[in-house]
Amino acid sequence: QLQFVESGGGLVQPGESLRLSCVASGFTLNYYNIGWFRQAPGKEREAVSCISSRGSTINYSDSVKGRFTVSRDNAKNTVYLQMTSLKPEDTAVYFCAASVRYCSGPGEYLYWGQGIRVTVSS
Repeated sequence: QLQFVESGGGLVQPGESLRLSCVASGFTLNYYNIGWFRQAPGKEREAVSCISSRGSTINYSDSVKGRFTVSRDNAKNTVYLQMTSLKPEDTAVYFCAASVRYCSGPGEYLYWGQGIRVTVSS
């Protein structure tokens, strides 16, 4: 059965770091480009980052550039979002998603993680 399972969220203090992971089962992750998204309370979903199927091309939103790093290990069927220098405004539910095209629009993502909460607060 197909699963795309996220882990690594939680509560951290401003300035601290957190790493999110998404592990795919039931499908082969190296066939897909990956997007990371987040949705803060009362706000629309926003794109955070994209990484190509081989990991050779990466993009970040301006709000996270220089603080977040996306990577993947296709041998482990896993993608990562390393978040550093976290700010309260990073508080959101974070989603990983898989698509055929790179940096697709939301309707083009075929598989979504369940969402995982990140809370940055003192």
